[in-house]
Amino acid sequence: MTQKLTLVSHHLCPYVQRAAISLYEKQVPFERLSIDLSDKPDWFTAISPLGKVPLLMSGDHVIFESAVILEYLEETLAAPLHPSNPERRAEHRSWIEFGSSILNDIAGFYRAGDTQAFETKRKALGGKFARIEQVLSAEPWFDGPRFSLVDAVYGPIFRYFDTFDQIADFGILDGLPKMARWRRALERRPSVSGAVPNDYPDRLMAFLHARGSHLSRMIGADVAI
Repeated sequence: MTQKLTLVSHHLCPYVQRAAISLYEKQVPFERLSIDLSDKPDWFTAISPLGKVPLLMSGDHVIFESAVILEYLEETLAAPLHPSNPERRAEHRSWIEFGSSILNDIAGFYRAGDTQAFETKRKALGGKFARIEQVLSAEPWFDGPRFSLVDAVYGPIFRYFDTFDQIADFGILDGLPKMARWRRALERRPSVSGAVPNDYPDRLMAFLHARGSHLSRMIGADVAI
């Protein structure tokens, strides 16, 4: 690929992080352009049908939706992150979709307005991680010694828990040793750690505190917004 790649981003978006991790793993240079989703620039709304990030500009082409961007990078760049076996590749795509459902539950977790809704989401998250524990490899990554797109998807998921752990012990990942090992390996992966700016933890804590939710009240009033 010779086209210039520009990844239109938001500082906190986990779906953006997926694409950035894939590009870092493939060692492809790209420009990262962050926008304010609460005040979207006109040029962005003109080219983004859904008004969401990530959005990848490849030469004159505009590609949106994170799953489509990941598949486009797989089809056009070297160093594939998907398995070569079609059945295993389909299974990986399935677990990527499962990861998206976890992100939806995480959003429900930090948006829950009362104790009951919060506890419902906490239990739902624990159940989903327990399902993943059953299929995890004993090797460093999801499917063994080779880093894959599934790993790229779950790195940003675990990053939320780095911040949640600072607020309280919610027990969501308790009793899942393979999950704990996978989380540590992802935390150390340069592509994963480099997918967010250095001030990401502070930005996320401020974002969570500003939700006016049950979790926000747990954080306390001493977080600078």
